Amino acid sequence: SRDDRTPAEFAAAAQALVIAANQDPALSRVFTTYTANTPQLSLNIDRTRTETLQVPISSIFSTLQAQLGGRYVNDFNLNDRGYQVKVQADTAYRDSINDIDRIYIRSNTGAMVPMTSLATLSTIHSTQTVDRYNQLTSIKINGGAAPGYSSGEAMAAMERIAATTLPEGYSYDWSGMSYQEQKSSGQVTILFALALLFAYLFLVAQYESWNIPFSIVISVPVATLGALTGLWLAGFSLSIYAQIGLVLLVGLASKNAILIVEFAQSRREDGLPLADAAIDGAKIRFRPVLMTSFTFVFGLIPMVIATGAGAGSRKAIGTTVFSGMLSTTLLGIFLVPVLYYLFQSAREAGSAWRARRRDRIDS
Repeated sequence: SRDDRTPAEFAAAAQALVIAANQDPALSRVFTTYTANTPQLSLNIDRTRTETLQVPISSIFSTLQAQLGGRYVNDFNLNDRGYQVKVQADTAYRDSINDIDRIYIRSNTGAMVPMTSLATLSTIHSTQTVDRYNQLTSIKINGGAAPGYSSGEAMAAMERIAATTLPEGYSYDWSGMSYQEQKSSGQVTILFALALLFAYLFLVAQYESWNIPFSIVISVPVATLGALTGLWLAGFSLSIYAQIGLVLLVGLASKNAILIVEFAQSRREDGLPLADAAIDGAKIRFRPVLMTSFTFVFGLIPMVIATGAGAGSRKAIGTTVFSGMLSTTLLGIFLVPVLYYLFQSAREAGSAWRARRRDRIDS
């Protein structure tokens, strides 16, 4: 809140927001531990009277601290060890409300003034703790996305509810993982595109061709489609953890395609026909691709069936990579040779056309 509101008003606004949030289908288990009905003692100091009686305000606070809480005095050494001296009233003299009335404060004139002449003691209901966020009084509200909704959809729903439910003078902000997700929203698409771009450029440098790397990079969407299908079947949303798994699949899916294309390109350079080179590369690399891929896939099973603390994040990443690698292994082994044949044919056709053009120009 940006205004001075009572704890009861603050709690009422928070409860209204929680009730409205729990009625939204995109949100689940929204709650707050903030309450404004905790019994407390309020000591209202009459500052005009204290000035009349020449009692310093600091003396009142220091006396209350020493009597009811504890106050540091000094240190002393005994047997080569240091000890702190703290002043505090005995338990029998700070056990009830009436003990406060028996406290006396020394004035500047040396007179002992009873606390009852300086302050009024009353019982009130207020909050147990006062939290601050960005220097403003704040209430922490917890919740999560309902099944079938992503965390981004849940955050958008919470923003919409807060905008319509919170009274004037109240605002909201994100913290923790929600803040990090909001801050990084939209960046995963850029990261995914950059991962594809750099993978393509590295392959261009490796094969010294602009065409052949397409047969590797285009196989990545197969893994992405499999990952999204696995998330849908498991009932997971496209959370930040699943998005990280999609970025990982760019390199993992490319690895299988590189094994096939590399060997097919080698056989083509040895003089085999293009179709035979593509088929030969898939046949010879079939077993190594399956062995390495299934070893990796089986190693992800503990993440897919994870339980306990943090299981949600491990399941999201594990399911994404597991289903993506499974699809690219089962489908990519047949798709990559076809892609290699198409792009290598285009490359050779382009090279032949440029050679004929140079011959015509020379002649």
